[in-house]
Amino acid sequence: MKKPKTHNHSSWKLTYKDFVPAEENLREALCTLGNGYFGTRAASMESSVSRIHYPGTYVAGVYNKTPTHIAGRTIFNEDFVNCPNWLYLSFRIGDGEWITPSTGNVLSYRQELDIHRGVLTRSMRIQDREGRKTTVKAQMLVHMQNPHIGAIKYVITPENYAEWIIVRSALDGTVQNRGVPRYRQLNSKHLKGIALGGFGKNGIYLSMKTSQSNITISQASRLRIFKGGRELKPVSRILKDKNKKICQEFALKVSRKKHYEIEKIVSIYTSKDELIKNPLSATINSMKTSYRFKSLLKTHTQAWELLWRRFDIQIEGDQFSQKVLRLHTFHLLQAASVHNSSIDGGLPARGLHGEAYRGHIFWDEVFVMSFFDLHTPQTSKALLLYRYNRLSKAREYAKENGYKGAMFPWQSGSTGEEETQSLHLNPMSGKWGPDYSRIQRHVSFAIAYNVWQHWKYTRDIDFLVNYGAEMILSIAQFGASLSKYSRKDKRYHTEGIMGPDEFHERFPNSDKPGFKDNAYTNLLIAWTLIRAQEIASILPRDTKDNLFKKLHLKEQDLLHWENISQKMNIIFNNDGIISQFDGYFKLKELDWASYRAKYGKIQRMDRILKSEGKSPNEYKIAKQADVLMMFYHFPLVEIKDIFRRLGYKFTHFLLKKNYEYYIKRTSHGSTLSRVAHCYVAYLLARYSESWKYFLDILRSDIYDTQGGTTPEGIHVGVMGGSINIAMRHFAGIEILKDKIKVEPSLPKKWRSMKLRFFYREKWIALSITKKDITILVHGPESKIFNVPFEVNGKLHHLVFGKAHNVFLSRRK
Repeated sequence: MKKPKTHNHSSWKLTYKDFVPAEENLREALCTLGNGYFGTRAASMESSVSRIHYPGTYVAGVYNKTPTHIAGRTIFNEDFVNCPNWLYLSFRIGDGEWITPSTGNVLSYRQELDIHRGVLTRSMRIQDREGRKTTVKAQMLVHMQNPHIGAIKYVITPENYAEWIIVRSALDGTVQNRGVPRYRQLNSKHLKGIALGGFGKNGIYLSMKTSQSNITISQASRLRIFKGGRELKPVSRILKDKNKKICQEFALKVSRKKHYEIEKIVSIYTSKDELIKNPLSATINSMKTSYRFKSLLKTHTQAWELLWRRFDIQIEGDQFSQKVLRLHTFHLLQAASVHNSSIDGGLPARGLHGEAYRGHIFWDEVFVMSFFDLHTPQTSKALLLYRYNRLSKAREYAKENGYKGAMFPWQSGSTGEEETQSLHLNPMSGKWGPDYSRIQRHVSFAIAYNVWQHWKYTRDIDFLVNYGAEMILSIAQFGASLSKYSRKDKRYHTEGIMGPDEFHERFPNSDKPGFKDNAYTNLLIAWTLIRAQEIASILPRDTKDNLFKKLHLKEQDLLHWENISQKMNIIFNNDGIISQFDGYFKLKELDWASYRAKYGKIQRMDRILKSEGKSPNEYKIAKQADVLMMFYHFPLVEIKDIFRRLGYKFTHFLLKKNYEYYIKRTSHGSTLSRVAHCYVAYLLARYSESWKYFLDILRSDIYDTQGGTTPEGIHVGVMGGSINIAMRHFAGIEILKDKIKVEPSLPKKWRSMKLRFFYREKWIALSITKKDITILVHGPESKIFNVPFEVNGKLHHLVFGKAHNVFLSRRK
């Protein structure tokens, strides 16, 4: 697929200057607007679902489960519900056709996403079959201050005619979940109509309910029409399509060259909302306020401005990196925001941007949580509470599988039950096969990691006492029960699990899914058990006693965890290469050159091999290299300590050997793969390689390099990963136990870099050039800040509120 045309070179704008039907679905995802509560794809307002357009609105936490009869069995799948389409707004001239953008009627076209203000603008000139030309300019926002409000300003200018036009607005509940082609064989109908009608002046409402989860979704909208600043009061009529769709039509006599401004303000509430007993009443009542688009735009942009003051990374010298990092920041803030403190929705792997992965929550949040921890920790706390609220389900899931503690599902949705589908469709072969990805137990330890990182960055003792400690200790119980001692080698082992490399599901010729001693999972278990013991030592005595009683923990359990954390098995060969799992070195090598020559793009080598009647289980290939992931999560000093504790010696030289070994056998079938490789390449001072990976990370969504995945929803993991790389790699920020280490390594093109982050109730501002770095600590003076900074190996103790400048030595 060719790269989309982003003609406007402003680092705050994503601009398209032509109408390309084949690229509309990608643009709809990249220009999605959201506020953490709901997100709406940037589909044409004049269109319903079609081959070109896919309107989609998703409210955080709104899921529904439906049955499908397929392959002789009934399977149940939970989906992130595509809620009623509130965007629809179109017109027709006289008795002509309703205006819908197409290659046949668009004379000129421009679409621009203003990243700074969170506003989408679309301008077009269209010509109908009678030769009548109209200029249409639309602006759209999803309000960042009021999470329940969306707004459209739609301006119609007749160029060469004076005629009656009919304006139609709709709230459309006939939508289904049809945004992902490979799911279309499955049941996609989730909504049932409850009520619809009109209210007040030019107001309509629609209320729907999900078929299984019984969530009520209510929308109300009001239309106001202006000419030359004067409000018109045309007569309207309401059209009802059974109980699922309501339309509102206005007749206007328009004059040539005059501007007719239509403002559509929409309110959305659901029965999941806090303190809302009747969502329909709430949404209608909110429309009693005489909103104007101008005033909403002002408060909306003010809210975005406050966010950018916290989150923006400023780069001089590289406009592409600047633009994409801002785009990534923008979408992450739309997927989860300060509003999430009252939302039990988690962080879907594709944001509020589409239906891929059914809107489920995976481990991708491990790449994103530091983004929120270091800027708005109340948001990361809310995302962690999503997990805490499902802790009882995780305990049930562990017990069902014969384990203790809490085992979180690979795919999580509304309840915390395992939502991974049992069958998976291979798009290349067209065949359904079993899906074993649910045995990726590492998701639980990623959650423990997220909890610990939140504690490390915030020192929020209330969170730790009330929620975090219970999560880590419960996950530690699970990790310990997953570990089995062998008298033969006097080590602990795991079996029946998969790592992040999803190409390998089971050993060749084995009828049991999973592997023994996945290195990544084993190391995470050891790390979790170490942290759990530390947590137990931090807790106040009465809290610890109560928690141990609740979890049926005893002091000897801590001794057992200590033993496992010293004897967990990690397999090395004679060259110091860590085996991804027991038996990995026995697998066959793949002729990568021939497959590249035959297929070109080979990221999804698993699908390619299966389409040839082969199994990826037979080969040394990886979707993403498990082994290298551990070096992305932890500082090298911590990794070495864990290995030393386990009785293994690990050196920088062995890191280099492992990187070189696995990089040759990785196809990067996941956008997350290059994030880990980028950081490890940096650790090895392979700066040119690291930079190439970074560019791949930046390009992955904006150019849809995975070939059709981004239109189904952006990838929050890779977006969070890009910002994490910028902070950890280029700014060189590493937050250790007793200090903050800063060792900048700006790319050649970057002249300077500015950023801020929030650490233990203080804001830390960094201004970095190739020559020096300026550090400023500010925030509440009542809060003590005595954390030293280590800059290029030398300790500095900062004076609160005073800029501290350090000259940087040249990179060798």
